[in-house]
Amino acid sequence: MAPRLKTHIFATALVRQARSGGAFAYVISKGDPDSGSLVLRVNNLAAENRIYRPVTAMDGGRLWMQSAVLNDVEAQAQIGKLLSFDSDIWVVEIEDRDGRHFLTEEVRREI
Repeated sequence: MAPRLKTHIFATALVRQARSGGAFAYVISKGDPDSGSLVLRVNNLAAENRIYRPVTAMDGGRLWMQSAVLNDVEAQAQIGKLLSFDSDIWVVEIEDRDGRHFLTEEVRREI
């Protein structure tokens, strides 16, 4: 298993990547700076949101699970639920009309 970036570095890099791509991005919630998990919310500014959560693949690498389309209330409720279980989670939000997530690792849709 390859070493991973500390969460605060990954979150900062993701925000910068999105901003350099013309999207608006920011950190909603900060968790453990070294080993907290990161959850990504992508809002396409048309009341359609997707939540991306990291999971460990069978080979030990990281991949991201993409939720179904959620409205603003559903997305906020899902993030609130995740934060209620784990206060070490980082939450990054990207607002992009094209709905781009700017993740470089594999993304799969939840079934």
